[in-house]
Amino acid sequence: MTGHHEPTPEELDGIDPHVYHRRWGILATMCLSLVLIVATVSSVNVAIPFLAKSSLAPTDTQILWIIDAYALVFAAFLLPAGALGDRFGRKGALLGGLAVFAAASVASAFMTSAVALIICRAVMGIGAAFIMPSTLSLLQSSFPRRERPKAIATWAGFAGAGAAIGPVLGGALLEHYWYGAVFLVSAPIAAVAFIASAVLAPASRETTAHRLDFGGAALSVLGFAALLFAIIEGPERGWTDTLVVGGFAVAVAALTGFFAVEQRVAEPMLDLKFFRAPRFAMGCFGISITFFAMFAMFFVLTQYLQYVKGYSPFAAGIRGLPSAVTMVIVSPRAPRLVARIGLARAVPLGMLLVATGLTLLSLAERDTPYWWVALCLVVTAGGMGTVMPSLSTGIMASVPMNKAGVGSAVNDTTREVGGAIGLAVVGSVVTSIYRDHAAPALAGLPAELQAVARHNVGKAFAVAGQLQQENPQAAGVLREAVRQAFVDGMHVGLRVAAALAVAGAVVVGVRLRGVSAATDGPH
Repeated sequence: MTGHHEPTPEELDGIDPHVYHRRWGILATMCLSLVLIVATVSSVNVAIPFLAKSSLAPTDTQILWIIDAYALVFAAFLLPAGALGDRFGRKGALLGGLAVFAAASVASAFMTSAVALIICRAVMGIGAAFIMPSTLSLLQSSFPRRERPKAIATWAGFAGAGAAIGPVLGGALLEHYWYGAVFLVSAPIAAVAFIASAVLAPASRETTAHRLDFGGAALSVLGFAALLFAIIEGPERGWTDTLVVGGFAVAVAALTGFFAVEQRVAEPMLDLKFFRAPRFAMGCFGISITFFAMFAMFFVLTQYLQYVKGYSPFAAGIRGLPSAVTMVIVSPRAPRLVARIGLARAVPLGMLLVATGLTLLSLAERDTPYWWVALCLVVTAGGMGTVMPSLSTGIMASVPMNKAGVGSAVNDTTREVGGAIGLAVVGSVVTSIYRDHAAPALAGLPAELQAVARHNVGKAFAVAGQLQQENPQAAGVLREAVRQAFVDGMHVGLRVAAALAVAGAVVVGVRLRGVSAATDGPH
């Protein structure tokens, strides 16, 4: 074929020539799989008001677990799933994960009880746990070292964009179909990703078979599940609740046991020596901080746009898109910035941009025009698009090729845990201030309506809806008061996240000083 360039051995860098020629198609397929599982988290949030009114009649606790069962199981199974992919084949792990995810998505759409839906969501989490580490580790074995930073950067950009795409997709479906469509839509996307992966993805696994670390796997699942459970339930039950304290106690015991086992076994699932490399340790730390900030921002932004500004779920989702677009544009360019100014400057700069965007957003009031919000989203996403690819590349470059699945799983686990802590901490701050500031406006309501409206701004709007027919003026006053109370909470919550991003920037900048940004890691 004319113009067809045969790569030299140096260009191939050990990559199979057939795989090398289809590497960009592989990247597109991995990004599709990634967006699918990330968007699933944020799209379901949009469906909650519709689920609450459905024939499932879920309780408040069940609504919480319809959202969180997926995230908890996903985070808990990431490390063992990554290790199994390394051991038995990353392509098989990806295809198996997509099949489980698609089947559970279809089942979720047609469940007739809230408990059954929660179980289906947990099964979707298992599928996602096999998909996400496989996507990044397959990129490692499809791209030569010189191109890996750009491939990982593109992957990271779509990981961030997925969170903003979910509400748009969910909102569009809910305007025309029933709530089950939010779950059902995942199946055809998963089918496309499955077929493309089956055709394009290379067979990839450890070259030498290692013994499975069952003890480490069991302790990691228990530890992360207990940790996520306590973080999720803390804002709902109270941080001193027996179940929450017990969850943290189990998490500490199990994760301490996990690290003890990993130090002793001959072939650990996660070699703790990886954490001695600054790029690996700071990669985990920096990604946790960045996802803390990102999840916190989307948590307040969704409610601000819908309850304070009055947009529909779909219209609110559309207004979150500047974040997704910016991340997809900025992320692939991050390696060039790192090459120019160095890792120890590029990453803190990105984290400071995140802090700047959050601080600017914390200045938004009830009458702030949308263009200000869009500007804040672009600034924040510009920072995230600089940080995430640089740190993910550092994590993957710090682990040997035969542990790419575990390296990817660590990268993903830090995202999920950081994001969950961000939701819990900032959510608790916002709710606490909302309740204090809304109290005077709620004082005149009957006791049972006060208890409902104190819960959050969404519940207060439902109470205002009940009052509308009897006393429209009181309903209007209540809406204005709870809008302002939420905005007051949002201001403080976003500044807490911004302060943490600044502190993270300082730590990462100090620890990465003098560390080379070269992508060559162990092989």
